[in-house]
Amino acid sequence: MSRPRNKNVPALKPEDREEVKAVYGELEKRVLPRNCQMTTGCCQFRLTRRTPMLTLGEALYLQQGVRASGRREVKARPDGACPLLGQDGRCTAYQHRPFGCRTHFCDAAGGMYPRRHVIDLIQRLEALDEKLGGDGARTLEKCLIGS
Repeated sequence: MSRPRNKNVPALKPEDREEVKAVYGELEKRVLPRNCQMTTGCCQFRLTRRTPMLTLGEALYLQQGVRASGRREVKARPDGACPLLGQDGRCTAYQHRPFGCRTHFCDAAGGMYPRRHVIDLIQRLEALDEKLGGDGARTLEKCLIGS
């Protein structure tokens, strides 16, 4: 995970981790009908031509989930799918998945959340990015595999 390993990037402090979790928790409370079936169709980045964007706080939080899953290294997949998919085809860091994965650009789960319904949460993640010295959102692949 190149971005979080940068020596100039601070570790995710407990209060910052709690802010990311709070944003994700608030998203879950929103009354927008969504039902992730974990079919992983949205994880096929080369096919969907869409990939989640992560702020630094999200990348650091995701890094914790990757480590908790027992993975030491994340490599690009030759099929262009999300590098977090395990051999069983399921997300290896599902509980730590980024905001972009949670807002379902997957049609099977109800489609993308309208931006106006989540802009306040996006702004909170952007504020945390700035606090941590981030330089804006990056694609999931760049956060996990290279900068």
